Amino acid sequence: MWPLIYLARREARVSAIRIVTDPSIVAQGYDAVYEAMPRSPTLLRLWKQLVAGDDYPDAFYHISFVTLQDLRHLARALGLSPGSRFSDVACGMGGPALWIARETGANLSGVDLSPVAVAQAEKRAQSLELANTAQFSVGSFADTGLETASMDAAMTVDALQYAPDKTAALREFARIIRPGGTLAFFAFELHPERARGLPVMGNDPIDDYRPLLHDSGFDVLQYDQTPAWHDRLFTAYRAVIDAQEALREEMGEAATAAMLSEMTLTLERDIYSGRVFAEARRNRH
Repeated sequence: MWPLIYLARREARVSAIRIVTDPSIVAQGYDAVYEAMPRSPTLLRLWKQLVAGDDYPDAFYHISFVTLQDLRHLARALGLSPGSRFSDVACGMGGPALWIARETGANLSGVDLSPVAVAQAEKRAQSLELANTAQFSVGSFADTGLETASMDAAMTVDALQYAPDKTAALREFARIIRPGGTLAFFAFELHPERARGLPVMGNDPIDDYRPLLHDSGFDVLQYDQTPAWHDRLFTAYRAVIDAQEALREEMGEAATAAMLSEMTLTLERDIYSGRVFAEARRNRH
């Protein structure tokens, strides 16, 4: 969930922020978080209690805002079956997509910008005995590295808002999904005026993904706001900020700084206008 904003100065209260946009540094920021998260009982506990929910299976933990109910909804929308092929772009450590792969028997191709996330996802697939049907590789929203029309479906969870070019991202989804296939995602919508000047959100902060979906070759089947998203986000971010000393001890400075800086900025600017679930079909022309 947390990308590439770093603290320029650390105090009890964040007071100065430097925003980093170089792609290699972006990946380093993600790498720091993904490398450190598995050894942070504090973060895992807070995220389960305040975000994922007590019923969310521990083996598939994540740093998005998806719940078990969200996962079931997403799996139904994707319409997968044994032998189907689907991709999760910006898959992180692979938790949600691996759960869907296990439940449906579909073949997963996960893609993420962070080599550390990809390595963590591969380890999880092995431990879950899914290594034969789940593969992971380094790639981006605009360049997944997957073959044209090779996927029956694709997903992304709480990450599309970070794509530097949302039009390029959705065109890439249209390229890799076969005609008639499904794209389903959770994503945050942005207040464009509040997100202006934040390169982390790209040059195109989006307050409604439907026009881009239509222009990229998709027919929108479902587009709904998720309930209580704002309260959950603010409660979780405040709790993580309050636990920053424990997090520094468990995760180290780089990973903690990457999280705290984005969370603080998000709370101060209140940049999100919605969190949506979207289901769209790749049209046949």
